Amino acid sequence: MSRFHSRREFLHKAALAAGAAGASSPVLGAAFDRPLPVAGVVSLYKENTHADVILGKILEGYDQRGGPGPALKLASLYIDQPEHSKLGLDMARRHRVPVFDTIHEAVSAKNNGAPVEGIICIGEHGSYPDFPKTGQKMYPRLRFFDETVAALKADGRRVPIFNDKHLSWNWREAKSMYDTARRMKLPFMAGSSIPVAWRIPELTLPRGCEIQEAMAIGYGGSEAYGFHALEGLQCMAERRGKGEAGVKSVRAVRGEAIWEAQRAGLWSRDLLDAALRAQPNVKQGDIQKLLTPESSFFLIEYRDGLRATVALLNGVARHFGFAARINGQREPQATWIRLEETKPYRHFAWLLKGIEHLVHRKTSPYPVERTLLTTGILDRVMHSLAEDGRRFETPELDVSYRPTNGGHADREFPLSPLA
Repeated sequence: MSRFHSRREFLHKAALAAGAAGASSPVLGAAFDRPLPVAGVVSLYKENTHADVILGKILEGYDQRGGPGPALKLASLYIDQPEHSKLGLDMARRHRVPVFDTIHEAVSAKNNGAPVEGIICIGEHGSYPDFPKTGQKMYPRLRFFDETVAALKADGRRVPIFNDKHLSWNWREAKSMYDTARRMKLPFMAGSSIPVAWRIPELTLPRGCEIQEAMAIGYGGSEAYGFHALEGLQCMAERRGKGEAGVKSVRAVRGEAIWEAQRAGLWSRDLLDAALRAQPNVKQGDIQKLLTPESSFFLIEYRDGLRATVALLNGVARHFGFAARINGQREPQATWIRLEETKPYRHFAWLLKGIEHLVHRKTSPYPVERTLLTTGILDRVMHSLAEDGRRFETPELDVSYRPTNGGHADREFPLSPLA
């Protein structure tokens, strides 16, 4: 057996046997004494939707079978498309959660006389229009946020808000949400489960490190799954130097333009190979021939000079991962970002631990600016793809922040075998 295949087999078996050897997660692993009431504001609540795998863990435990769960209690629920949400309505009846016709009523609801202490907004899944020019799904995340904020203002309250995935489908709306949260001093958290998922082998870049070049890999559609890969990139890239300094330009390419970009030195094959070596079940052969037409590479230039790439490798890989060339290290550092592929999808349990921290501590375990930045990058990516790989200068993405040590998944929840 080749060294390449031996390494992949070793990592695969280690993940199955040990449940992923992650770093300790002092923030995400914190224990809280009592459950606090939260409101759920969701677009759709069907089997395996984000509403199911997030709110379902509040209602029925991390395993969604009645076991232990977060110190949160779902006190109220708003479903934007109830006609397609039989599971959500059934769960609400079973657990005696009132379902309201408006966001204002759900946010203003009281649990045994006590108002809700947090709001979980999940504008993901459901039947919503696409933006004609770019195909971006116009999920109502801004509407959810604005109506939530209006209800809080009417009640004279400020409570934490979690926004699932990117802040909105476009930069203008995302920036509006961010600015409103800052102006009102609302604790605000957003993003993907990728930054808090298992990393095999364990990889946490030291704060202040010098990253020479970085690459995240993933699969799936450029918007829905490209966002996850961007978050996987950003939770690593933000640890360089003095912290995040923002993004100078964004370009996204497909087909032959991917390889033209490589020949132009815009991304490095050794990083792609390093990320793939950390993955199981990589399809063998000529990558250039295996990639499907939907595969895309996002080429990102940061304001401090760092170049990074997101490679959606449809036809080659079906996992997320990261690789980087670090100053002082002979070989690229790489990791497989491991998700659980079957229900209960316990990487969402780790996202819930972050939400639990947000509600109880009134502060996000990691900066919402991370997701503000990935939202802006993704918006430019979608426009670049719609304009045949046009390079966009991004002065608006002057987003700077310092990372935290919020942590990520460890062995608390054993992983199920790979499908």
